[in-house]
Amino acid sequence: MSEAAAIPTVEAEPDWQRLHPATLALAVVELGPRSLQFLPAVAALGFTGNWVWIVPAIGAFLLISLAAAWFQWLRFRFLVGDDEVVIESGVFSRQHRTIPFDRIQDVSIEQGLVSRALGIAKVGFETGAGGKENDASLDAIALGAAQALRTTIRAHRSGVVAAPATDDASESPKAAGPADDRLLFAMGPGRLLIAGLFNFSLAALAVVGAGMQFFDNLLPFDFNIFNPMDWIDIAEDYGLDQWLLAHRWIAAVGGIVSLLLIGFASGIVTMVFANWAFRLTREPRALRRTRGLTTRTDVAVPVKRVQAAILVTGWFRQRFGWHELRLQSLASDGEKERDHQVVPFGKLEEVDPVLAEVAIARPDADAPWQHSHRIIALGGLVGALAAIAGGLVAVSLGQPLGWFGPLGGVLIGAGSLIGARFHRWTAMDDQVAIRRGLWKPKMTLLPHASVQSIDLKTDFILRPLGLATLVFGVPGGSSLASHEIPAIPIETARGLRDRILAARGRR
Repeated sequence: MSEAAAIPTVEAEPDWQRLHPATLALAVVELGPRSLQFLPAVAALGFTGNWVWIVPAIGAFLLISLAAAWFQWLRFRFLVGDDEVVIESGVFSRQHRTIPFDRIQDVSIEQGLVSRALGIAKVGFETGAGGKENDASLDAIALGAAQALRTTIRAHRSGVVAAPATDDASESPKAAGPADDRLLFAMGPGRLLIAGLFNFSLAALAVVGAGMQFFDNLLPFDFNIFNPMDWIDIAEDYGLDQWLLAHRWIAAVGGIVSLLLIGFASGIVTMVFANWAFRLTREPRALRRTRGLTTRTDVAVPVKRVQAAILVTGWFRQRFGWHELRLQSLASDGEKERDHQVVPFGKLEEVDPVLAEVAIARPDADAPWQHSHRIIALGGLVGALAAIAGGLVAVSLGQPLGWFGPLGGVLIGAGSLIGARFHRWTAMDDQVAIRRGLWKPKMTLLPHASVQSIDLKTDFILRPLGLATLVFGVPGGSSLASHEIPAIPIETARGLRDRILAARGRR
């Protein structure tokens, strides 16, 4: 036996890493929202006359919160191996989790306003195991390390060897993939301004009103100055009350202008904060979207996981050719949205290249659209009759406002009949297109390959008319559109069902 063979091999210690120390700074920022839960206890001390204990109680709360954050940071560590990510966490109960690179569907990078100032980012691993609780994340690592980790996982899934990620941004390798990335869509300040104007919203007015109501009950002063009667009293003090009464149209115009300014400003601010520096690029396996002013998000939509495309517009914006494109995917876009917004505001010639990347196409201009039966307006007509009947009963009881019932009923009935005309569908070579909606038209582009099940439904209303509703089961679900074709001839429904099932059987 040789001397070299007699020397035992010593395994290298794993290169465990911790989260960035700025995690503690984020914990301090998060104390703001958490302190709201502590306010009732502080208020209780004040109501009982124990004012001397308020400052010590607040100090104890801050100290305990910071100590808990420090222990959590100290007991959290992660390891980036050759083909897996290992995460250990927990102060009293330890959790050891191993995530193979092959199981990671996407690596998302998110930066809030504080994180961007500190140069750190949150890295999320989507495993596709079902439910957000089965995913994992690293709350705060250096931005360079986050990008390097994403590059390492992408390179592994593409079969390219890449250097492992470290927590030192200066040692992060050059990204192997972005050199091949192609820009598909981007939004500059000008486009954001136009989009904000079309995104008219009075949500800001509701927030201001709610804040006024909230503070009016809590603070020692009130906001009654915003009461129109107070403005009349002020005008009376200056001798302008008679002039205002004689020129009421000025107040009406001023109110309308104010609402328009608030609505347009709210839409612009919302669009700028959500989609600042919007970029959609094509990577080897996914579409990558980055956007956000205060919170910068970086997520990917794996091309093979896209199930359907949803083209959304509005009654007014459609006249100018503006549309929004969302992709329904097995990977949800966070907790609030189930669809991925990949084109927030663009023309059809900008939407088509994005659709081509996921092998989905819009119907041709001369596509033979078929209409659903107008029986689908029955539900709205029943509601209209109920409103009319209720209003007439109120009028018979001496309530003049009851006349709003018949007026509303007529509007509801007319809207239902007109809206029924906009339920259309067309069958293409390997997909189905479904259109619906008058005020906010939506067109769902559903590939045959995404359909997992097809239900043919009929009832006591549709059956005598020889009609049926086709309901398509598509994984992932959508928050904008229901995948169904209502009230079409039953033979047509069966033919379309058999065609889609036959197409899937040939794959």
